[in-house]
Amino acid sequence: MSDLALGFLSFPVLLGLIFLRAPIGIAMLLCGIGGLWLATDGTTVFMARLKSETYSTFSSYSLSIIPLFLLMGQFATHSGMSQALFRAAGAFLGHRKGGMAMAAVGACAGFGAICGSSLATAATMGKVALPELRRSGYAGGFATATLAAGGTLGILIPPSVILVIYAILTEQNIATLFAAAIIPGLLAALGYMLTIAIYVRLYPDQAGTQDRLPLRDRLQALLPVWPVLLVFGLVVGGIYNGWFTPTEGAAVGAAGTGVIALVSGRLGWGALRDSLMQTATGTGMIFFIVLGAAIYNGFLALTQVPQELSTWVAGQGFSPMMIMVMILFFYLILGCLMDSLSMILLTVPIFWPVISTLDFGMTPDHLAIWFGILVLIVVEVGLITPPVGMNLFIINSMDRTTKITATYRAVLFFVASDIIRVVILLMFPIITLILI
Repeated sequence: MSDLALGFLSFPVLLGLIFLRAPIGIAMLLCGIGGLWLATDGTTVFMARLKSETYSTFSSYSLSIIPLFLLMGQFATHSGMSQALFRAAGAFLGHRKGGMAMAAVGACAGFGAICGSSLATAATMGKVALPELRRSGYAGGFATATLAAGGTLGILIPPSVILVIYAILTEQNIATLFAAAIIPGLLAALGYMLTIAIYVRLYPDQAGTQDRLPLRDRLQALLPVWPVLLVFGLVVGGIYNGWFTPTEGAAVGAAGTGVIALVSGRLGWGALRDSLMQTATGTGMIFFIVLGAAIYNGFLALTQVPQELSTWVAGQGFSPMMIMVMILFFYLILGCLMDSLSMILLTVPIFWPVISTLDFGMTPDHLAIWFGILVLIVVEVGLITPPVGMNLFIINSMDRTTKITATYRAVLFFVASDIIRVVILLMFPIITLILI
């Protein structure tokens, strides 16, 4: 069997291992090691690759940003920022039809600006907002679908762990990618709020309202939100303006949220230990997936799969836009089977060489940034796409009285909003690139 055939054969083997519920990091590592063994007829290459790749992965300065952003999210969770954001948004929107759901989306966007993880945003805001939504008369499926969709803002609104991984894979500037994600992130939040407004008009019995608060009470609800604005402005603004590097910005953000959590009285020894353990666990999981992807992608590079795929696509006569659409559609399908980080690590080294050879009328760096934001949005859709959307399971597990099928039905409205946003950003790249 040729090396190229071996490379293509590894894809169904990898998907089979995932289907058998093998952890994605282990599945990619086994496929990479097995493929290198068969392609080189021995253990020398894969053993040398395993040694060098392990050291280079775990000693990478760029990857040190990941545990810092995860720690910042943990401190933000314990500091009570999520409750403050939801109360402030609810004070201004709660009296409107669907207003509490819009407030939950707004709070998710705010929390995502200091968290960087979709699953953490969904889980944290679910604990805060789901009981309030149910008490306000919201149907279970609508409430869980809203929070699952809102949670996806955690990986789109900077800082974002997934964007950091993409920047490393494509050798792009992290600060530039963060800047490019701001407008698409705001569009996502506004699109979800518009979706809620449409939904409650189609199904008025699915949502309730709260009493309108006096202006003084609404303004007072804004006061506890200032730490969020301070941390976001300091981290993202500092990185964007060149005051410090992304890693330094992550350290500043982690320290800032830690101080805020300590001053709030919510960061005792137990919470600190839990934050450190959760950060260590999350970092270990991400790093192991990164290692597995590095070994597997090294095997694919040896078999020339990305290069041959690029050559084949170029020879088919497809327009660049058609190829982009097909790749994004593939991500939509894959999102039903895999988590976002695994998709990025597995597919970007394969698809980016294909995209980089196409002429979209922009510089290679702008093309990489535009493609990255589009991929991030489609990957985000995978988190709420039935039947295997991770956010759907996280939120639905918090409300045992709501059937998962009810969440599926309601979340399709948010999926439609995401697809419309992808089409807009695909047709008008300037929306993504205007801030860079």
